[in-house]
Amino acid sequence: MAAVDGQQPTSESAPLLPREGMVLGFDYGTKRLGIAVSDRDQRFASPLYNHQRQGLQGDERFLRRVLTEYRPVGFVVGLPLHMNGDESQKSHESRGFATWLTGLFGLPCEFQDERLTSWQAESLLLAAEFTKKQRKERMDKLAAQILLQAWLDRRRPVVDVTRE
Repeated sequence: MAAVDGQQPTSESAPLLPREGMVLGFDYGTKRLGIAVSDRDQRFASPLYNHQRQGLQGDERFLRRVLTEYRPVGFVVGLPLHMNGDESQKSHESRGFATWLTGLFGLPCEFQDERLTSWQAESLLLAAEFTKKQRKERMDKLAAQILLQAWLDRRRPVVDVTRE
């Protein structure tokens, strides 16, 4: 399996995402899309939407409205991997979704390993004592926020705090 970091959905020569401007993060699912957004400085991710899938045309209409409002410079799509790092059927579906996104909107896309993001989101929502219905309403966009934040953190330069 190729490394997840920096992979492009269409080709290895595709441009990387710019380091400034909003980025949309996607937790891909066949029933729902969790969507998160970064700030313009790409420091923080925030949960945005849980989108109930409506077929390609319905999803396209919804995403066009989101892109019109947020004007992202690119996308980060979660790549669901097995715990040993191997790709799964869902990985291939996520790659197909990313290819569809880039083809539709012409923006660059990268993947982020999303192992355990749903578990982290569920743990946070349980700790906050949300009901089962409230957790379902928030789960996917929180998972998208977690994976987008991990991607943002990975790109941030390491600062050596021991130097003066």
